[in-house]
Amino acid sequence: MLKLVVVDRNSYTNFVENHPLRNFFQYPSWSDLKAEWKWSSEFLGWMNSDGTMVGGTNVLYRKVPGLNKFLAYIPRGPLIDWFSTEYTLKDWFHVLFHHLKQRNVFSVKIDPPLIKKKWSSDGITNGMLQFQTHGLKNKKITDLPPNQVYREVEFIQQELNEMGWRQKIADDSFDTVQPSYIYRLDMANKGLDQIFASFHPIWQKKINQAEWEGVEVSVGSLQDIHEFHALLAQEAKQEQKESRDIVYFQKMVEKLSKEDPTRIKIYYARQNNQLVSAALATRVNGQVWDLYSAQLRKTDHAASYLLRWKMIQDAHANGDQTFDFRGVSISLDEKNHHFELLKFKVGFAGDVCELIGEWDYPVIPMLHWAFDMYMKKR
Repeated sequence: MLKLVVVDRNSYTNFVENHPLRNFFQYPSWSDLKAEWKWSSEFLGWMNSDGTMVGGTNVLYRKVPGLNKFLAYIPRGPLIDWFSTEYTLKDWFHVLFHHLKQRNVFSVKIDPPLIKKKWSSDGITNGMLQFQTHGLKNKKITDLPPNQVYREVEFIQQELNEMGWRQKIADDSFDTVQPSYIYRLDMANKGLDQIFASFHPIWQKKINQAEWEGVEVSVGSLQDIHEFHALLAQEAKQEQKESRDIVYFQKMVEKLSKEDPTRIKIYYARQNNQLVSAALATRVNGQVWDLYSAQLRKTDHAASYLLRWKMIQDAHANGDQTFDFRGVSISLDEKNHHFELLKFKVGFAGDVCELIGEWDYPVIPMLHWAFDMYMKKR
């Protein structure tokens, strides 16, 4: 039988460090960052009959104005044994629901880091050529046969549905809190020469071109976040989209680097002393995420290719097995404003991964549905 308890920061961090699904959202430092924007949090641990912690999660809480009720969000979690033969999903979640009710939570959202399907870069590229050859429009990656399907994750989806969880059905990857389709490069048991050779030939040429043209990539001081943000804000203005203010990035650097000095890095690519591309990366043991990036002009600058190659080289040198390019659109329509981003990432010979998605559970059904209706009418 499982028991759910509040655990201290150190015990929770030690558990996360050793969990195979660990990710930066589930570390305490992410809670520290969100606390700056009115989210409270706590660290929970599932204990077995021997008192051993066998599951854990970082839960974020947001109070509803005017009510003593809370929304709960578990980003890229919880970190449990989803495929356990000893415990069912009901065993894991019923104790969680009981705890959340005591915390006056009426609705909880999760988006577990479980991969449901994968499409290879070659498969996507070949599929796009076939669609173009036959004049087929409005196609998506999901119209292509995946290279891998994880039936055990489909079973998890089925179990969540039967428990009363409801998946948010989104038209595209960026319609959920976290992207539901991501692009990952698997580096496990591969040398750098092998990784580079797998890139699309044009991507290899772009990287070499940037070096030949004198582009220099360096890791900047975390105190120079203003330079990164200025480029990000400039790009946002050019593309007529919103960007987070500099305070958010200052707090991110402060909170994440305090927990681990290697948790966050800023990469700069300069040509003739001018900043032309930049990226902010975050890391936990075994995996790196390309979290935010920007470039000087809305053009296909070779510097951005070299910058990613430098990030991949550093990740490989640190023994990391996965380089995560984060979200991609599934639209293969060249007019879609996310298409160029997908095209850029696909050349790095990774996989588009469909995650299990975003799920909501009505801890207090009447309040959950009332709030849901209110949000839909806004």
